[in-house]
Amino acid sequence: MLVSQILKTKALHDIITVSPTTLVSEAAKILSDKRIGTVVVSRDGKSADGILSERDIVREIGARGAGCLTHPVESIMTTKLVTCGSDDAADAVLQKMTDGRFRHMPVLDKGTLVGLISLGDVVKAKLMELAMEKNALEGMIMGH
Repeated sequence: MLVSQILKTKALHDIITVSPTTLVSEAAKILSDKRIGTVVVSRDGKSADGILSERDIVREIGARGAGCLTHPVESIMTTKLVTCGSDDAADAVLQKMTDGRFRHMPVLDKGTLVGLISLGDVVKAKLMELAMEKNALEGMIMGH
Protein backbone atom coordinates (compact mmCIF):
# COMPACT_ATOMS: atom_id res chain seq x y z
CA MET A 1 0.00 0.00 0.00
CA LEU A 2 1.24 3.46 -0.91
CA VAL A 3 1.03 6.73 1.01
CA SER A 4 -1.19 8.16 -1.75
CA GLN A 5 -3.76 5.42 -1.04
CA ILE A 6 -3.70 6.24 2.67
CA LEU A 7 -4.23 9.95 1.96
CA LYS A 8 -7.30 9.12 -0.14
CA THR A 9 -8.92 7.33 2.80
CA LYS A 10 -8.50 10.21 5.22
CA ALA A 11 -11.70 12.06 6.05
CA LEU A 12 -9.90 15.37 6.52
CA HIS A 13 -7.79 16.43 3.55
CA ASP A 14 -6.93 19.91 4.80
CA ILE A 15 -3.40 20.26 6.05
CA ILE A 16 -3.32 22.44 9.12
CA THR A 17 -0.32 24.75 9.00
CA VAL A 18 0.90 27.63 11.12
CA SER A 19 3.58 30.18 10.35
CA PRO A 20 6.89 30.11 12.22
CA THR A 21 5.90 33.32 14.02
CA THR A 22 2.63 31.93 15.38
CA LEU A 23 2.70 31.94 19.18
CA VAL A 24 2.93 28.54 20.86
CA SER A 25 -0.30 29.37 22.76
CA GLU A 26 -2.11 29.99 19.44
CA ALA A 27 -0.80 26.70 18.03
CA ALA A 28 -1.95 24.89 21.19
CA LYS A 29 -5.44 26.38 20.72
CA ILE A 30 -5.53 25.19 17.10
CA LEU A 31 -4.50 21.68 18.19
CA SER A 32 -7.22 21.68 20.83
CA ASP A 33 -9.96 23.18 18.65
CA LYS A 34 -9.25 20.87 15.71
CA ARG A 35 -8.66 17.84 17.97
CA ILE A 36 -5.37 17.05 16.25
CA GLY A 37 -1.92 16.21 17.58
CA THR A 38 0.34 18.07 15.16
CA VAL A 39 0.56 21.11 12.93
CA VAL A 40 3.02 21.62 10.11
CA VAL A 41 5.00 24.85 10.35
CA SER A 42 5.17 26.58 6.98
CA ARG A 43 6.18 30.05 5.82
CA ASP A 44 3.96 29.84 2.75
CA GLY A 45 1.47 27.00 3.33
CA LYS A 46 3.20 24.91 0.65
CA SER A 47 6.54 24.03 2.23
CA ALA A 48 7.28 22.12 5.42
CA ASP A 49 9.69 24.18 7.50
CA GLY A 50 9.02 22.33 10.73
CA ILE A 51 6.48 20.40 12.72
CA LEU A 52 4.98 21.07 16.15
CA SER A 53 3.24 18.44 18.22
CA GLU A 54 1.42 18.33 21.53
CA ARG A 55 4.46 16.51 22.91
CA ASP A 56 6.75 19.37 21.87
CA ILE A 57 4.59 21.88 23.74
CA VAL A 58 4.29 19.75 26.88
CA ARG A 59 8.04 19.05 26.88
CA GLU A 60 8.82 22.79 26.67
CA ILE A 61 6.33 23.70 29.40
CA GLY A 62 7.97 21.07 31.60
CA ALA A 63 11.48 22.32 30.82
CA ARG A 64 10.97 26.10 30.70
CA GLY A 65 7.60 26.74 32.29
CA ALA A 66 4.42 28.26 30.89
CA GLY A 67 6.34 31.29 29.63
CA CYS A 68 7.21 29.35 26.48
CA LEU A 69 3.58 29.74 25.41
CA THR A 70 4.33 33.37 24.53
CA HIS A 71 7.20 32.42 22.21
CA PRO A 72 6.90 31.77 18.46
CA VAL A 73 6.55 28.14 17.39
CA GLU A 74 9.86 28.38 15.51
CA SER A 75 11.57 28.44 18.92
CA ILE A 76 10.36 24.92 19.80
CA MET A 77 9.38 23.24 16.52
CA THR A 78 11.18 20.23 15.16
CA THR A 79 13.20 21.36 12.16
CA LYS A 80 14.93 18.10 11.19
CA LEU A 81 11.89 16.69 9.45
CA VAL A 82 11.49 13.13 8.36
CA THR A 83 9.13 13.19 5.41
CA CYS A 84 7.75 10.82 2.84
CA GLY A 85 6.36 11.03 -0.67
CA SER A 86 3.02 9.89 -2.08
CA ASP A 87 4.71 6.96 -3.81
CA ASP A 88 6.39 5.66 -0.65
CA ALA A 89 5.29 2.30 0.72
CA ALA A 90 3.30 2.25 3.94
CA ASP A 91 5.68 -0.34 5.42
CA ALA A 92 8.66 1.99 4.96
CA VAL A 93 6.76 4.90 6.52
CA LEU A 94 5.70 2.74 9.45
CA GLN A 95 9.32 1.70 9.98
CA LYS A 96 10.55 5.33 9.90
CA MET A 97 7.91 6.38 12.42
CA THR A 98 8.68 3.47 14.72
CA ASP A 99 12.44 3.97 14.53
CA GLY A 100 12.14 7.73 15.04
CA ARG A 101 9.49 7.43 17.78
CA PHE A 102 7.16 9.99 16.23
CA ARG A 103 3.52 9.81 15.21
CA HIS A 104 3.12 12.27 12.31
CA MET A 105 4.90 12.63 8.99
CA PRO A 106 4.52 15.35 6.36
CA VAL A 107 3.99 14.08 2.82
CA LEU A 108 5.92 16.05 0.20
CA ASP A 109 5.83 15.79 -3.57
CA LYS A 110 8.66 17.66 -5.29
CA GLY A 111 9.12 19.75 -2.13
CA THR A 112 5.46 20.75 -1.90
CA LEU A 113 3.39 19.75 1.13
CA VAL A 114 0.54 17.50 -0.04
CA GLY A 115 -0.54 15.82 3.17
CA LEU A 116 0.17 14.67 6.68
CA ILE A 117 -0.18 11.08 7.79
CA SER A 118 -0.26 9.72 11.30
CA LEU A 119 0.87 6.45 12.74
CA GLY A 120 -2.82 5.68 13.25
CA ASP A 121 -3.53 6.28 9.55
CA VAL A 122 -0.81 3.81 8.55
CA VAL A 123 -1.86 1.17 11.09
CA LYS A 124 -5.51 1.46 9.99
CA ALA A 125 -4.49 1.03 6.35
CA LYS A 126 -2.32 -1.98 7.17
CA LEU A 127 -5.18 -3.60 9.13
CA MET A 128 -7.54 -3.08 6.17
CA GLU A 129 -4.95 -4.59 3.85
CA LEU A 130 -4.51 -7.62 6.13
CA ALA A 131 -8.29 -8.13 6.35
CA MET A 132 -8.56 -8.12 2.55
CA GLU A 133 -5.73 -10.65 2.26
CA LYS A 134 -7.38 -12.85 4.91
CA ASN A 135 -10.70 -12.77 3.05
CA ALA A 136 -8.99 -13.59 -0.24
CA LEU A 137 -7.13 -16.53 1.31
CA GLU A 138 -10.30 -17.83 2.97
CA GLY A 139 -12.08 -17.58 -0.39
CA MET A 140 -9.32 -19.56 -2.07
CA ILE A 141 -9.41 -22.24 0.62
CA MET A 142 -13.19 -22.51 0.45
CA GLY A 143 -13.07 -22.63 -3.33
CA HIS A 144 -14.90 -19.35 -3.99
